[in-house]
Formats: sequence, structure tokens, C-alpha cells
Amino acid sequence: MSISRPRFFTTSKRGENYELKSELNSEYRHHRKDAVKKVIANMTVGKDVSGLFPDVLKNMQTEDLELKKLVYLYLMNYAKTQPELVILAVNTFVKDSDDPNPLIRALAIRTMGCLRVDKIIDYLTEPLRKCLKDENPYVRKTAAVCVAKLYDLNPELAMEQDFVSSVKEMLSDVNPMVVANAVVALTDINEASPGKSIFEINANIANKLLHALNECTEWGQIAILTAIADHKVSGKKEAESICDRVMPRLQHANGAVVLSAIKVLMINMKYVKDEAFIKSLCRKMAPPLVTLLSSPPEVQYIALRNISLILQKRPEVLSNEIRVFFCKYNDPPYVKLEKLEIMIKLCNDRNVDQLLSELKEYANEVDVDFVRKSVNAIGRCAIKIEEAAERCINVLLDLINTGVSYVVQEAIVVIKDIFRKYPHKYEGIIPTLCENLEALDEPEAKGSLIWIIGEYAERIDNADDLINIFLENFKEENPQVQLQLLTATVKLFLKKPNENQDLVQRVLQTATNECDNADIRDRAYIYWRLLSTDPQAAKAVVLSEKPPIAGENEGLSPALLESLLYDIGTLASVYHKPSETFIAGKKFGADNVSKTTSEHQEDDDINAPPPQIRAAMKNNDIENLLDLDWDEPAESVASPTTANSQEQGGSLQDLLSINTDEQSSSSNPNRYSNSNIDDIMNLFNKTATPPISNAGTQHQMNDLTGDFFGGASPVTTNSQQKPNPSNTTKDPFADLF
Repeated sequence: MSISRPRFFTTSKRGENYELKSELNSEYRHHRKDAVKKVIANMTVGKDVSGLFPDVLKNMQTEDLELKKLVYLYLMNYAKTQPELVILAVNTFVKDSDDPNPLIRALAIRTMGCLRVDKIIDYLTEPLRKCLKDENPYVRKTAAVCVAKLYDLNPELAMEQDFVSSVKEMLSDVNPMVVANAVVALTDINEASPGKSIFEINANIANKLLHALNECTEWGQIAILTAIADHKVSGKKEAESICDRVMPRLQHANGAVVLSAIKVLMINMKYVKDEAFIKSLCRKMAPPLVTLLSSPPEVQYIALRNISLILQKRPEVLSNEIRVFFCKYNDPPYVKLEKLEIMIKLCNDRNVDQLLSELKEYANEVDVDFVRKSVNAIGRCAIKIEEAAERCINVLLDLINTGVSYVVQEAIVVIKDIFRKYPHKYEGIIPTLCENLEALDEPEAKGSLIWIIGEYAERIDNADDLINIFLENFKEENPQVQLQLLTATVKLFLKKPNENQDLVQRVLQTATNECDNADIRDRAYIYWRLLSTDPQAAKAVVLSEKPPIAGENEGLSPALLESLLYDIGTLASVYHKPSETFIAGKKFGADNVSKTTSEHQEDDDINAPPPQIRAAMKNNDIENLLDLDWDEPAESVASPTTANSQEQGGSLQDLLSINTDEQSSSSNPNRYSNSNIDDIMNLFNKTATPPISNAGTQHQMNDLTGDFFGGASPVTTNSQQKPNPSNTTKDPFADLF
């Protein structure tokens, strides 16, 4: 039986777009309206309905406002892909801009501004000029925003046609919403022109904006308050006047309006000289900030981050409100941690007892991270308030007695900081800390306890036994613990030299021979060099008086804090970073992403290396990569091989020659390097090779290099070298003291 193949490729179904097309051309209005709704629905879920552009366009001329809005929405979405067909809609736009209904006039001018098609800009100017002078305020406020969009597309045209000047005149409009939209438009235009000063607020304009403030919508108020914050007042009288007129905004229900008002107050308080007025402002700022803490958790977090900034500048604002920051059982972790930071900022000698009892309760929570932060906060209170340090120590000892591992370890870490802040004051608690040695399994806690043992070794009878417990697993420990062990052992030896010679020798040999970490090896070499050459110098260096820690961290730098006060209520106040650090100086909105994508790809990456580095990397020029002075042209140098061979010996000689006579080293380099090897070998009960000829110098330096960087062990010597029996029995540390 023969089968006709084309039969399988034909179908009677026309497809969804074909059905929509027929419905869009229906003679019945309700069919056409339903079809447009279906088109918008398909467009919303991501289906391509751009092929229906001419058929949808036919439905523009209608008296049905809902249908007109749907068609305009479709036009805005597909105008960029069908710019030629959009021209067909221009006549309808122009006609609608003269419609008796102000909603249709505003809709027409808004849609024309959103089309973002260059070909339609010339047709936009006349309708826009009419709408800027329209009798209806709704049309005028819409036209003001349209000017900002036009300026983004074509700044020259907006300036030539005096549209920007017309928007400036709108600042004197009788309708507050028109004023607010004019401020928004001028702010956007000003930000889009970094080299020009298009929108400057003077005392007259500020007065007009404040007059319109009370009757605006909440977002209009935010725009006006943001603009007033950028206004530099002429004197204290103007600053006080602005504060008085902005203060009622603190009672607004919208948190964004409250934060914007606080921003204006914080900025203008700098210019107010009357202390009573400042105290009054601080007192009135507290209730709205406290009210923000009854908002949902996300809003609470934003409020807390802004409160943190405010308290760093004006701690007196909430000095009596520490209780409102106590954590609730159902607070999310990020809110709890932020509240902890603010409680520490508000801590003083009047409320420290109340705070300590609260923090002690937090230490019994189930959230491990929150418990650690709470224990850490107790230590920070001790460092901040000297009078409360003993009470904080007692609370920490109570927590240590609970025996909970992570609580004990965090407590030991903060007690180490308290010892650094108040040296030789609370040594009586050291035995209690040492009893918990077996409970430690975290590097930071181990390192803290080892530091305490080394620092107060003369007061701990069994300090060497405690150090030995840690040394059993020295090679398996974290580098942080190994470094502390190394230093603590040397401190112990310097304080009790007779009992700990074997201990320090064993630690230094293990650190230099069996550790892969370069930091540990280098520190061990330095200590060994110090002990072998000048024990008094070793004492002066290792046991020197340590400066106490600065205390509670003051937070942000004054300059950064002043900058962030202008960003209260924005994302910068949440990150506590200037906006330039996370937007890279550019703004990518939905309208200009496609326009800037190609430009952005061509721009240099802000993290890219300088041109000199890239050129050196491209040419594989190692000499230029090692040259740190990028401002000056790199000088021509000899071959890298020659340079390395010339400098290798010199660099190692510099490393090993701490107390060697410079003059003798320059006159006899062979004797100089051999002297260094003698010093090193004497440490390990060996004698160095006798001086050899220049031909063997490089070989000798290579052997020494291998010792330092993990090659041959320092205790091994050349196969031709024989040990001296007289030196074998001599203790290298016998005559240090």
C-alpha cells in the first residue's frame, strides 16, 4: 500500500496565534477586548506574541479606557523589536494627548515616554510641551517624569526645547504632587549629568519644598526630604527652621518617611549650636525609632542597621531605651545578632547589670552562633566598662562551670582579651581556665589558653606540663595553635630556663625540621637565632611589655560615618558601605540594560590590573611583574638567570647576618657566609665545613637554601663533614644565662 508522505506534515490546526489574530479582527468589541487580554497574558508568561503587533495596533483607537491601557502596555513591551510599526501609532498618541479626559492625556504622554524608540522622540516634543502646561495636575505630574525619560534618551533635545527649565518652574506649582514629581525628575536628571549642576536647592526652593511636604503622598515626601538633605544651609537659623518643619514627619506610619526625616535632622543638627534644641531633637527621635522595632523582621533589620549608624553619631538618642533591644524568642538570627551589637553600643555603668543578666540568659539558648556572640558580648562589656569588668568575669566563670564545650571555648577567648585590656589584674582565675584544657578542640580557644599559659608562666606551677599536653600533637595542630605554642614555649624557657631547656630545644627542632608551614619555620629560626646570640635581646623582644588592646571597637571611621549619614534609609545604610562600592558608579535599570550591555563589555573591569601589569603578563615579562613602581618606566635589566645567581647569596647572607660586621663582610664574602653556617651548625651540635674555594661557594649556599626551604634537615651535614666529639656532649643552651 502506498503512503503519501505530505499527509503526515499537514494539519488542520491553525495555532494559538492564528486564533488570537482572528479574534483581534473581530467585529465585536468584547471579542477584541478578550483577545487583547489573552495576548497580554501570553506576553506576561514569556510567549512571543510580537507577530500580532499590527493586529493589536488596530485596537488603539477606542473609547474603552481599559482596552486602551492594555494596548499601550503591549506597545511598550514590543516597541524595541518593532520600531517601524510603532510609527503607525504616533497619530493616535498625538490625538490622545488632546483628549478631553485627563487620564487619557496622561496615559498617552506616559506611554510615549516609555517607548524608548529614537524615531518617536521628534513626535513627542509638542505633546509633551502641551502636557507640561496642562490645566490638570495629574497630567502635569506625569509630564514631569516624562521629561526625565526624554533627558535619558536625548539630553541635548531636552535642554534645547527648555523642558528642563519647565520642570524647574514646576517646583513652584500649587499642587504638592506636581512638586514632588518635579523633584524626582530633576534629581534623576542631575544624577545623569555628573559634570553639570542642573538641580541646586537654595533657601527659596527649600522653603517651597517644605511647604508642599505635608500634603504629598508618602513617596513624594521621601523624594522631597532626600532633596532637602542635600541642601547646605546658610546658618543655624535656617537649620533650626528646617528641623522644626520636618519634625512632624517622624510620626508618619511609613518607616521610609521616618528614616528620611531622621536623615534631614541628623544632617542639620551639625549646624545647630543650641544644646537644648539638640537634646529636644534627640528626645523626639527616640519614639519613632522604637516604633520601627515592632515592624516585621525584615523592616526591623533595616531599622536596626540605620539605628546603629545613628548611635555611632548620637549615642544619646536611645541611651535610655536598651530594653527595647532585648531579643525575643521568635526573632530571626540576623535580627538577634544586630540587636546584640546595639546593646553593646548602649551599654553603660547604669545598665550593665541589667544587660549582663540578659546576656547570661542568651548563653543558654540552643542557637550555637547566637550563644557564642552573647558570650563574646559579655567580654566586650568588660573591655568597654572597667568598673564592670569583675562582674563580667564572674558571669563568664559561671558559664565556664556549665561545662558546655562551645560556651567554655568562647569564654576563654574573650577572657584572653580581658587579660590584654587589664594585665596582671585577674590572674586568680587562671587555674579555673586550665582545668578546662581537655574541653578545648577549636584552634582559637586553644591558642587563647596557650597564650595565657605563656604570658603568666611564672604564676603557673605546672606550666611546662600544660604545654607538654599540647605538644603531644604539635604536628597535627592548626598553624594558629602551633605559632602560639612556639611563642609560649620560648616565654616559658625565658622565665624558667633551668627546667625547660629540653622542652624548648625539642619544640624548635620539631618546628624547623618537621613543619611544612613557612611561617612556623621562620618564627622558630628567629627564636633560635635570638636565643643563641643574645639571650637578653631575646628577653627584651619576647617578654616586652605589650600595649593593652584599644577597647571596644568604635565602628566606622568618622569620614565614612559622615558620608553614610547622607544615605540613611538607603541600601548603603544597610551595608554600611558607600554606594559606589557596590554599584561600581553605574546604574542599570530595566530601561537601559540593553543599551549599556555592549558598552559595559567594552569598559575596563574595575578589578583589572593596571595597563603595565597586563602588558607584562601578555609578554610574559617577569621583570616588569616584579617591579612595584608602576608610575615609572621599567629599567632594562640583565638576564633573570644572571640576576638570581648574583643575588641569591646576598639575600641569604642578609637573612643570617644579624650581628655581623658589615665591613668584614664586604671584604671577605666567603668568610662571611661560612661564619653564618658556623652559627647555624653550632645550634645543632655540629661544626661547619672549613672555608672552601669560590668554586664551592655556590654549592654551599644551595645546601643552606635546602635547609631553610624544606630540603635537607638542619641536623644533617655534608657527607665529608665529621662531627667533633668535644662538641657532641655540649648543651647549646647551657651558658645562655
